[in-house]
Amino acid sequence: MNRSLAFTVAATAALGLGLLPGAAFGQQKSLRDQLVGAWTLVSADVTPAGGAKRQDFGANPKGILIFDAGGKYALVQGSPNRPKFKDTNNLRTGATGEEFAAAARSFAANFGTWSVDEGDKILVRNYEIALIPNNDGVETKTSVTMTGDELKLSATAANGARAEAVYRRAK
Repeated sequence: MNRSLAFTVAATAALGLGLLPGAAFGQQKSLRDQLVGAWTLVSADVTPAGGAKRQDFGANPKGILIFDAGGKYALVQGSPNRPKFKDTNNLRTGATGEEFAAAARSFAANFGTWSVDEGDKILVRNYEIALIPNNDGVETKTSVTMTGDELKLSATAANGARAEAVYRRAK
């Protein structure tokens, strides 16, 4: 094989390898970069200390978690089987206190800013506004596990309750 042909083959191989996805030969993306995007809720479980696991949003919850590259996030999740309000005007102001309380018990929403502790694989969220007003301005820390397009967030509260939510990358 002459030098010119050998050089052409080597250059073509190098170019081909350079075009492969970064994860194949390059360094893996940071956890922060992997989180950016939209995620759909698959499951959400809470296990109280010494208690049985429960699904506050039902067996087939609906929800979305969005992380933007600029450090903002939004989360909305709930049960698709929440009871309807009797008032057919579809205004929350027309709901009775009992109706509104029942709807709120199987719904969660918050938004704010986010960052990641790459070393410990911890998601840090600072709630700007949350469904529960006591959480406005609160910082939360959640363990992150990622496997392919699946994201698992796990946290243990001060009272010992363990919360775990599983998401899939939105398509």
